Amino acid sequence: MSKMIFVNLPVRDLAAAEAFYTALGGTVNPQFSNETSKCMVLSETIYVMILTHARYRDFTSRPIGDAKANSHALIALSAESRDLVDETVARAVAAGGTADPNPVQDHGFMYGRSLEDPDGNVWELFWMDQAKVDG
Repeated sequence: MSKMIFVNLPVRDLAAAEAFYTALGGTVNPQFSNETSKCMVLSETIYVMILTHARYRDFTSRPIGDAKANSHALIALSAESRDLVDETVARAVAAGGTADPNPVQDHGFMYGRSLEDPDGNVWELFWMDQAKVDG
């Protein structure tokens, strides 16, 4: 079995976050979703748990940070092509995200852009020409 990753994020507006992560390419897994959380499936091994602040507090006693004011993490997600990077950013912006809070990266063999979800969490989308990387 492949390792799986579950990214747990506190969100202010569950519906807005769901729209954003759907535009990012996710689908809702109803088995692990309710009125306080949604399990957004990005791939067979990548899941984003978006949790209302009240639900997130069930998992930690630490204060919830403000991702719009402070950087907590940069989460990178691969794409199959340069065009798909741009298309995904456009869909996510239409769903309430902000494009390119960090500079666009274009190194020829690798292309990346970033986007910010409605709560300020930054995702990096990138494409890499594996043939050029492998040499």
